[in-house]
Amino acid sequence: MKKTILLIFCAFLFTQVEAQKFSNEFLSIGIGARAQAMGKSVIASTNDVTASYWNPAGLVRNPHDDWQFGAMHAEWFAGVGKFDYLAASNKISNGRRAISLSLIRFGIDDIPNTLNLFEADGSINYDNVVPFSAADYAFLGGYSQYLLADSDKWTIGGNVKIIYRNIGPFANAFGFGLDGGIQYWGDTWRFGLTIADITGTFNAWSFNFTEAEKEVLQLTDNELPENSIEVTRPKATFGIGRYKALKKGFGLLVEASVIATFDGERNTLVKTDQFSIAPRMGAELDYKQFAFLRFGLTNLQQDTDIDKDPFWTIEPSIGVGVKIKDFKLDYAFTDIGDQRNNTFSHVISLLYNLPGRNIKQGF
Repeated sequence: MKKTILLIFCAFLFTQVEAQKFSNEFLSIGIGARAQAMGKSVIASTNDVTASYWNPAGLVRNPHDDWQFGAMHAEWFAGVGKFDYLAASNKISNGRRAISLSLIRFGIDDIPNTLNLFEADGSINYDNVVPFSAADYAFLGGYSQYLLADSDKWTIGGNVKIIYRNIGPFANAFGFGLDGGIQYWGDTWRFGLTIADITGTFNAWSFNFTEAEKEVLQLTDNELPENSIEVTRPKATFGIGRYKALKKGFGLLVEASVIATFDGERNTLVKTDQFSIAPRMGAELDYKQFAFLRFGLTNLQQDTDIDKDPFWTIEPSIGVGVKIKDFKLDYAFTDIGDQRNNTFSHVISLLYNLPGRNIKQGF
């Protein structure tokens, strides 16, 4: 029993710190119910406070000229993991530039620390079980501007991000990285490109086990991790969208995107030893920019059935939104895991425009 408990705990710990292929993967979950409902295919169309995450070039396209605030809460895997987001953005330089600050947290709380469950004489003392949290934080500072002084078609932007990851009293890491993006908006067509972790994002891990904890881990055949550097490699996302005004106040936005990762082979549509490419698509139907209906497809993967025959799966999502004066409330229902396990999650996010200088139509 003692070895089983410790192995469960250590498996969680070492999974967090050793798999560099999926380094800082919490930043791939995605923020905002609108984007989640559209299959995360918003690189070309994003133009509110959440653009700082998806494509910082879209920040300056926010039709609201004053402060805008965003918040999101979601729970993954039946409430085990909690994902939260807070952000604020504002226009400067007569609306030709924009800045933003964002905070992202993904955490698993109340994990029992069983390393001290047993006393020296072998008896169990449940008073020694102390809960701890394993949480990942990202602080993003965003900037965006129009590329040309006499045109609103091209915008560029970037993020400076600071990463902090903590596994209770046992380990923590600090990281630093840069993201960049560009957008082009024509009359109906929209294009976007982002490159995350342009120079690579480096996390420096530091471990802090007591001598007693080290002894327990060694006695249960667990290797002690050493201080190390973890690198998140760059990834690029290209999106193309088209917005068309329909009859009777309706409008339709359709966007498709592809994401390319450069950390080796992943289970995607296109995969090589050096890179992998995955498609995404989403659609948003609006009525007078007041009510929204959204749909998306992402995470196309190959699986095998009981007879080991291959087949393809895809992750669907759906959502709605409503805008009332200075508030916009969005909801998404999405499956973030294996469809056979029905790991569907509810995502709720809120945008709030501080009443100010000039509010144009839409967000």
